[in-house]
Amino acid sequence: MASKKTSTDTRFPTPKKLTNHGPARIIAMCNQKGGVGKTTTAVNMAAALADYGRKVLAIDFDPQGALSTHLGVLAVPGEIPTVYDLLKGTIKDPHEVIRQSPIKNLDLMPANIDLSAAEIELVNEVARESILANILRKVSNEYDVIIIDCQPSLGLLTVNALTAAHGVLIPMAPDFFALRGVAILEGIIKKVQARLNETLVLDGVLATMYDSRTHHSREVMDMLRDKFGDQVFKSVIARTVKFPDATRVAEPITSYAPTSEAAESYRTVARELISRGGAP
Repeated sequence: MASKKTSTDTRFPTPKKLTNHGPARIIAMCNQKGGVGKTTTAVNMAAALADYGRKVLAIDFDPQGALSTHLGVLAVPGEIPTVYDLLKGTIKDPHEVIRQSPIKNLDLMPANIDLSAAEIELVNEVARESILANILRKVSNEYDVIIIDCQPSLGLLTVNALTAAHGVLIPMAPDFFALRGVAILEGIIKKVQARLNETLVLDGVLATMYDSRTHHSREVMDMLRDKFGDQVFKSVIARTVKFPDATRVAEPITSYAPTSEAAESYRTVARELISRGGAP
């Protein structure tokens, strides 16, 4: 079966337990093309890293609030504080926004539709590209990994995420249009490196929604490897109905179906990320 093959192709060692936590390595989960499994990857990689004993903060940086909902938090505007309040400065302490998720070692900084106003409201702020970085400095020492789930665009919010991050992980569905979009994102990353964050690196490109039975998927994977080489994760995420089912019940796949091939695929990605040095 395709899903079994993709999750057992490559084995990476189970990471050792950490005796101390922090400072966090910050990862921006980016792709300006929607529908590529970006939020699914952010949720499930965060949960897998937490299962391996890492203290993880997941930041919902998309006005759609999908990451928040996926972790069981309905961030109704006006009812709970969100990352938007931190960006605007109406709340100064990130601890007032951070919420515990149902998953041990995994916390959440939620978002909702209010965040959509930030692109316009922050445009005249001094050092507007570094606002998120300044926020995260206040909590970075409390976590091992911070994962920022970016919105599917290349605007000011995404630039903030890239300025705050140490690394970028690009989830990508294997189709030709997505491949073209990655080239555009690569250009934005280089501009941020040159002007705002010279230490930013590409942690890798992760194939999602992969179907080894189709010639199209295999061909795009070959093109990806030709272009990015070892920066393409050896692990891949196969297409499966398990992910929509887990989203419906607001759980990561690692807790909804812990023995499934889908759950093991994200554990494999987490182990590979650690083995690459992309997480402690």
